[in-house]
Formats: sequence, structure tokens, C-alpha cells
Amino acid sequence: MAELNFGGVIETVMTREEFPLEKAREILKDETIAVLGYGVQGPGQACNLRDNGFNVIVGQRPGKTYDKAVADGWVPGETLFSIEEAAQKGTIVCMLLSDAAQIAVWPQIKQYLTPGKALYFSHGFGITYKERTNIIPPADIDVIMVAPKGSGTSLRTMFLEGRGLNSSYAVYQDATGRAMDRTLAFGIGIGSGYLFETTFKREVYSDLTGERGSLMGAIQGLLLAQYEVLRENGHTPSEAFNETVEELTQSLMPLFAQKGMDWMYANCSTTAQRGALDWMGPFHDAIKPVMQKLYESVKSGNEAQISIDSNSQPDYRVKLEKELQALHDSEMWRTAETVRKLRPENN
Repeated sequence: MAELNFGGVIETVMTREEFPLEKAREILKDETIAVLGYGVQGPGQACNLRDNGFNVIVGQRPGKTYDKAVADGWVPGETLFSIEEAAQKGTIVCMLLSDAAQIAVWPQIKQYLTPGKALYFSHGFGITYKERTNIIPPADIDVIMVAPKGSGTSLRTMFLEGRGLNSSYAVYQDATGRAMDRTLAFGIGIGSGYLFETTFKREVYSDLTGERGSLMGAIQGLLLAQYEVLRENGHTPSEAFNETVEELTQSLMPLFAQKGMDWMYANCSTTAQRGALDWMGPFHDAIKPVMQKLYESVKSGNEAQISIDSNSQPDYRVKLEKELQALHDSEMWRTAETVRKLRPENN
């Protein structure tokens, strides 16, 4: 393993150079990897594993998602089965269903988790909040996790481009003595860039905080607030959107992603640099208490319970689609559709 020095904090990570694909294939050569769920993470992980030469099957209920699996080359009766049949056939059973779906199917699949198998997750939710989810694995199986730091779509796209999405990994239960090898081999198999160790609890705490914070919730709130202020002060929708979102995503974020925030600052005007340095403090001071409140809500299990309660409602999907449609129909994101159409690559 490689040691990385983060300003005096030493972290050990596993790279593809140290754990080559050939080693991963050797470790998992006798395994049947059963990917349950073909929604968000399922397609990327299953297809990457298949392309990397592993023995993979998919478990999915009939419907649009099942049809997508067929379109991706999974063959009914050969590599595509019902969730229950895939769980029975698999030696590594991958819970890549949504958190709500994992709770729903657990009573049906737990009988197939026979001694020596591995139960795999890409999220610590079901295990960390087991008192709420009732996902309590038997003691004679491995319980492992590899959590890509991005969507399944990104995992697949970056794999096809010859790149890798970094992933965290954890072993919750080692019944066979092979849990760590299985975990690292799986992480390499799905095409991870590098692998950094965590725990199920730390993964879910950071993940839920990130989703509600800088990755999704906070960024939408921040962008909308600036857009609204500009519009309320007489700026047109196009000007407000370009100054709020388009410049961020198309110009600055690529610089930020390439070499960091400091490098992005260095490649902006001195006026922009001065303003950014002056205002980052007030934004930090205003936002940090909200982040602290959010983290405590995650840590207490409150966010998990809200998710479980809402997802278990029979009309959850209808309500969710209504909320998402309202977001889609807002002026800022209707403006986005028009602006995207005007990009040179779309003309």
C-alpha cells in the first residue's frame, strides 16, 4: 500500500499499480458475483466487472430496468435472473438496490446468504442503521464494501475512457479470513482509481452529509440564491444563469478539478481573486453552522429515519416526481435548457 501525506496527516491507500487487475482476477476466479439491482450503481459496476473478465450475473425484477439490463447484454436465464435466484447463485451477493429496496427485499434474500458467502455493499446505510433497516447479516459470511465516490454512470464512463473513479472500502465482518482480499479485488475489478480505507459508519456519515451538503443540496441552494438576487436586481435570465451556473460548470470547475481551488484562483483576474478571498470567510462562517447541524442530524440517525419513512410510503414515487418536476420547471433550470442548446457543440 502507498502512504499519502496530507499536510502531515498520513493516509494509506491501495493503488492499481500495487494491486494489479491480474491479482484481483486470481482472487475472485472461483466467485460468482451477483449484482442485485440495475439502477444507479448496478450497471457501472456489473459492466466494468464483466469487461474486466469476472464472472458476473445480475438480479433484477421485470420492468424498464430489466429491459435496460437486456439492452446492455445481460441474457435472461444465463446472466440475468430474478433478485432471489441471483442471490442464490452468487457467492458474492452485491446489494446495489436503493436503500429502501434493500430493506424491502432483505427478508427474501437473507436465506440465500449461506456460510462462506460475502455480502457486498456500496453504501454503509443498511448496516450502520441496522436497528432501523433490520438488515442484520448472519455471522458466518463476510460483509464488505466498496463505495465509488461518484455515480454509477461516472464509474462506467471513466472506465471506458481508461480512467478510474476513486473508491472507499471497508470490511465489517470477516468470517472467512478472505474478506479483505475479496474487498480489494472487487474494488480493482470495478475500475477504481485508488482505494482508501473507511468504515461502514464513516462512509454513510460522510456520504449523507455530502449529498445534502456541497454535492447536491447546498450547491442547489447556493446557486438559486445568487440567481434570485441577480434577477431581483434587474438582470436577465440569461445573464443571471451564465454568471451563476454556466461559468462555474464550464469554465471554473474544470480548472478546479485539474489542479485545485488555488490554481483556479491563480488563473482568474486579480479583481476576481480579491473578491473571492474577501468573501470566502463570510460564506464559510454562515455555512459552517448549517453543516454542523446537518452532520449531527446524520450522526443521530434522524436523516436515515426520514429517508426510511418517506421511501416506505406507497405514494413516495409520485410525490418525489412532483418535487423533481417543480425543480425542473423553475426559471433557473428552464433557462439552463436554453443556454445548453446554444453551446457551440450543440449547433
